[in-house]
Amino acid sequence: MDELEALHQEVRGCTKCPLARGRTLAVPGEGPRSARVMFVGEAPGFHEDRQGRPFVGAAGNFLNELLASIGLKREEVYITNIIKCRPPGNRDPYMDEIEACSPYLDRQVELINPKVIVTLGRYSLAHWLPNAKISQVHGKPIRVGGRVIFPMYHPAAALHQPALKRTVEEDFRKLGAFLAGTLKAEEEEPPEEPRQLSLF
Repeated sequence: MDELEALHQEVRGCTKCPLARGRTLAVPGEGPRSARVMFVGEAPGFHEDRQGRPFVGAAGNFLNELLASIGLKREEVYITNIIKCRPPGNRDPYMDEIEACSPYLDRQVELINPKVIVTLGRYSLAHWLPNAKISQVHGKPIRVGGRVIFPMYHPAAALHQPALKRTVEEDFRKLGAFLAGTLKAEEEEPPEEPRQLSLF
């Protein structure tokens, strides 16, 4: 068993916070160890809790469509969440739950070492940029601690708000353009946060 799968197994048995008592399955994340792009959402929902996989409901279907729109396959990227167990009623995560789960995310990032981390929603954005407002930074790559963070709205929010859906689709087009340049010419480093790259 490699280190990433060992970490997944550790997550599946985790009892560090009360969410463990109410879950069906923990959802560690999925994708190749060699993934150059990581997507980090908020928390598992109903379908994720039942299947133990991230983004398998309506938001997951939308994410798959968005990936396809920029020429990526789900199997090529790593997908996870800030917290690994479903909060009751899909409520927002509590800070103590995020704090209990954050070491798992940090270890995932360390093991996979992605070139770009796409944050989906404000909770994952806050892990790297705690003072940023998603309305101001979405769709803009930012370098934080030697990594490129690409903030986006959460696909679930976009499904319920047509205006946000158009924004997310446009942000994915920007992500596709950014990846096309970055992954093919990795020597071009983005500027340090809070300055942002001009995409075009």
